[in-house]
Amino acid sequence: MAGKKLTCFECGQINRVPFDKLGAGPKCGTCGTGLMSGKVVEVDLATFEKAARTDDVPLVVDFWAPWCGPCKQMAPQYQSAAQEFKGAVRLVKLNTEAHPNAGAKYRIRGIPTIAAFANGKERARQSGAMPKSAIVQWVKKSV
Repeated sequence: MAGKKLTCFECGQINRVPFDKLGAGPKCGTCGTGLMSGKVVEVDLATFEKAARTDDVPLVVDFWAPWCGPCKQMAPQYQSAAQEFKGAVRLVKLNTEAHPNAGAKYRIRGIPTIAAFANGKERARQSGAMPKSAIVQWVKKSV
C-alpha cells in the first residue's frame, strides 16, 4: 500500500496514510488521534525524534520553555501558522525545560528556535520570536 508514513504524536505508532487523504483529517489506526489536524502538538523528545527520523511529511519543531517571554509571545502565532499547513507540514512544540537533553543534542543556543526536518534530516533553523507571516514564509522556503 502506497502512502506517507506519519508517527502518531499520542501513542507513537507509525501510520501509513494515502497521499490523497493527508488533507482529509486522517486518524491513527491504533488510538484514533488526528494525524494532520493543523494544530500544534506538544511532544516529548522520543516521539519527536521518531517522527523526525521516519515521517514522510515535513516536521517543524518549536524548541521553547514555559518561562521564556518571547516563546509565550510567539505561541499563538505558531499555532495560527500551523493551520496554514494542514495536510502538508506538521508543527510541534518541544519543551526544553521538560526535556533538557533536547537543547544539548540539537545545539539550541536560544529560544524560541524553530527547526524544519524532512527525510530524516534538519533542513533549516531560525531563532527568535516571529509573527505568523514570517513563520509561514520561513516554513515554505525551508521544507
